[in-house]
Amino acid sequence: MPKMRRKSDLPTKTCLACGLPFTWRKKWERDWDNVKYCSDRCRRSKGATP
Repeated sequence: MPKMRRKSDLPTKTCLACGLPFTWRKKWERDWDNVKYCSDRCRRSKGATP
């Protein structure tokens, strides 16, 4: 069984739309290099200022 990682040990990125940091999620495991937005809402706004 794999060891658990602390949330603080996970990689982070900055959202291109809202500018807030977000952390790695299991569902992004295979596509982490291409993830640019923290949520669907930010992805739809595509860089519009909040």
